[in-house]
Amino acid sequence: MIHVPFVDLKHQHHTIRKELYSAIDSVFEKSNFILGNQCTMFEKAFCDYLGGGYGVGVNSGTDALYFSLIAEGIGQGDEVISVSHTFIATYIAIGHTGANAVLVDIDPKSFTIDPNLIEKVITPKTRAIIPVHLYGRPSSMQAIIEIARKHKLVVIEDACQAHGAHIENKKVGLWGDYGCFSFYPTKNLGAYGDGGMVVTNTSERADRLRALRNYGQIEKYHHVSFGLNSRLDEIQAAILGVKLKYLEKWNSERKKIAQTYIEYIQSDHVACPVTPVDSDHVYHLFAVTSRYRDQLQKFLTERNVHTQVHYPIPVHLQKCYNYKTVNEVKLPVTEKICRRTLSLPIYPEMKPAAVEHVIQAVNDFSPK
Repeated sequence: MIHVPFVDLKHQHHTIRKELYSAIDSVFEKSNFILGNQCTMFEKAFCDYLGGGYGVGVNSGTDALYFSLIAEGIGQGDEVISVSHTFIATYIAIGHTGANAVLVDIDPKSFTIDPNLIEKVITPKTRAIIPVHLYGRPSSMQAIIEIARKHKLVVIEDACQAHGAHIENKKVGLWGDYGCFSFYPTKNLGAYGDGGMVVTNTSERADRLRALRNYGQIEKYHHVSFGLNSRLDEIQAAILGVKLKYLEKWNSERKKIAQTYIEYIQSDHVACPVTPVDSDHVYHLFAVTSRYRDQLQKFLTERNVHTQVHYPIPVHLQKCYNYKTVNEVKLPVTEKICRRTLSLPIYPEMKPAAVEHVIQAVNDFSPK
């Protein structure tokens, strides 16, 4: 019987390993491992790929979010609007600034922030909005930007799962004041360890970010802010520079697999994600929903299809949530989605037989 892993990083590595080894070897030859040419070149290459901005490589997507908030002076007593249906890093970044998270519900079709709910929670203390482009699908950035400009708020895009996604031919990460990316190994563009980047729209903001990632230094031993040690190292930058050349191809393969799933999964018990009509979904994850989620996962495991449940406990129901929040949270859509969502295997190297096996297994499922 066919065995379908949730993801297969080994396969991807083998297809480009000669290029990767050459890039890594060049770092060893120069033996400049921190803030060297590879980081600078990748920052530029990634911004060129997006279509603009100033890139600042950091240690993780979490730090990218945190530094973006800090660069705007957001801290104690301020409020930041975001969602509960996200990886905890979005919330942690807010909490570590001293600011309070104001979490609102999501749109039931896109699973991203519902822009109709944002203005209802804006107060004089509100400083920023963090929309999350979840699973590779962009948030409704046109509406969010309009609200932000009206109320003079900073927009920090959590694009950690959406490398290459776009709205109206403008890639995510360039819509707001800051775009935050993660290069965790399983992402559409993944390193061989942790890594992240902030893309921002002014050189002044980029300069603040560069200081923050490097102990607050503007030059050696000249510290202008209270920064951290959070640099994208040269080896990871070299790896990412190689993989960036393949990102569009890999995203295209993800989209083909997703459309095959959407076309051929025919089940009364499983709903596929709604294909966006106004933006481009890059399918970091392919999340279906089912009232019988746990039964479905068990059934698929028995059929050698490995799945994952992403974010079964929303942020506002986590034990840490009371740390930095201000609003009494009632998020019925978020809670419903978190009870029902299951991620199917999707990665660029999936063979057609594996895709067909997943579809057949899902279609064969019948709840007890």
